[in-house]
Amino acid sequence: MNKYGKITLNGLVTNNATFKLVLGTCATLGLSSSAMNGLGMGLSVTVVLLLSNVVISLLRKLIPSTVRIPAFIVIIATMVTLLRMFLFKFLPDLYEAMGVFLPLIVVNCMILGRAEAFASKQPVLDSAVDGVATGLGFTAALTVMGIIRELLGNGSFFDIKLWDFTIGFFSNSAGAFFVYGICIALFVFITDAVDKNIRAKRAQALRVPTGDEPLDPVDDPTAKEEA
Repeated sequence: MNKYGKITLNGLVTNNATFKLVLGTCATLGLSSSAMNGLGMGLSVTVVLLLSNVVISLLRKLIPSTVRIPAFIVIIATMVTLLRMFLFKFLPDLYEAMGVFLPLIVVNCMILGRAEAFASKQPVLDSAVDGVATGLGFTAALTVMGIIRELLGNGSFFDIKLWDFTIGFFSNSAGAFFVYGICIALFVFITDAVDKNIRAKRAQALRVPTGDEPLDPVDDPTAKEEA
């Protein structure tokens, strides 16, 4: 896997901001009540991540280290302001649905964290890929949670009514925490299982014991001594 593939995998799965690092929790809980809201918030964050990462990477050698955090926040706030103006003009329904969570993107620790940990140290293209991958990982997480909560809480899918049976619990804040916890548990379980499977295959390919298998008698010095 090349460099950009590793950056993409890291943002989408390995260090998924929502299910692995548990960042951006306010937006996750507040805007995952429906699939459309989750998708809209996720894509908005992706745009801000991409633009802010690119700008910060371009200016990384010009920003003094003593004021880097305030500088990052100013850059992120500028991108969020431009995004708000765009949504207000062209997507007013989404703008209203996101409400107070839209300006709160400025202080989203996920965006500031990627700026500090990656964009301020890496080239522009790498930072752009990281911003898109991290944003899409966040978008996927919010959309999955939104689908689950919307199906169970409203009986609909992307605002399309499917059935009349609903469970009100999933529409409120307690339901948001419950679904979030279940999604985190499933995500960690699946990724750990895949990781163990990959490591076992690599160990087998290299003929290195994994610890769960007995040594072959030919390779076991104890067996040789007994013989």
